[in-house]
Amino acid sequence: MQQINELKELLQSPKKIMITTHHKPDADALGSSLGLAGYLKKKGHQVQVITPSDYPSFLNWMSGNEEVLVYSPKTDAQAQRIIKEAEVIFCLDFSALSRINELGPYVQQATGTKVLIDHHLQPEDFTDITFSDTNAAATAELVFEVIRALGDESLIDVPIGECLYAGIMTDTGSFRHASTTRNVHMIIADLIHNGVDICKVHRNIYDSYSESRLRFLGYVLKDKLTVLREFNTAFIAVTAEELKEYNSQTGDTEGLVNFALSIEGVRFAALFIDRSEAVKISFRSVGDISVNEFARQNFNGGGHKNAAGGISYLPLNETVEKFVNLLPQYADQLVN
Repeated sequence: MQQINELKELLQSPKKIMITTHHKPDADALGSSLGLAGYLKKKGHQVQVITPSDYPSFLNWMSGNEEVLVYSPKTDAQAQRIIKEAEVIFCLDFSALSRINELGPYVQQATGTKVLIDHHLQPEDFTDITFSDTNAAATAELVFEVIRALGDESLIDVPIGECLYAGIMTDTGSFRHASTTRNVHMIIADLIHNGVDICKVHRNIYDSYSESRLRFLGYVLKDKLTVLREFNTAFIAVTAEELKEYNSQTGDTEGLVNFALSIEGVRFAALFIDRSEAVKISFRSVGDISVNEFARQNFNGGGHKNAAGGISYLPLNETVEKFVNLLPQYADQLVN
């Protein structure tokens, strides 16, 4: 309650507010940011959302998307000015400043009051007010809870609700992950009661594939999927040339790792994407296998217990080789 009271006092009068989220925002990152922005605008604040990179086109339908400032060298001066002038800076869906790339030093040096709303493990101590709950299914769930705790649930209209629903829906894997609690369903019930069309949101995110993305998916599942039955593990590795061949756009590789995990008997899955400057890695697991620890110990990453990310500066083939060679060390967890 102390944190809520501090935030309530902070937002008593109109403020210049900046909201940011992690690199390559997903539906939870963007949905929680735009949902919070919509609420704060209703309260009379001047709000600007800045993302540290572009994001998938299937998220462009969200209310407020057209006002988002996407960071790039061209927008650097504008972003710096907004961050410097911000009286309040909301940091959503990330727990370390390194996750916002070039924006990290700007936010760190800013004089505005920093507020963290996040559900990732081991948050860094860089904010003044912190709402961190690793048991929350999504940052959008926490944004809903914060708005409710501030006494403003009635201000969550359909556009705001759609953004929050998108974040919760995607981060729970359409409500199939263990993070889907009674509280999650109660929040969704409230959003439906307020008029959110859940079918519309689902279609906007999952039924808007480009033809090239669908063909890319077919190719990857046919030719790039490797299953290691002795370790109950499956992985996919995609080269930079293959991304170019299929005209891959931001978001086209999202969710690929879940196909590997969906194979019967597989308990550990990985996706390796060669982004030229580095190999980006997604890890997924079931049960007690902590991919958060695996990513932290071996691939400079982290995240959640069953969903984490990592990075490698080795060539793709050497990164995959390193991964495969690590598996015998985890055999007891993977097999038993």
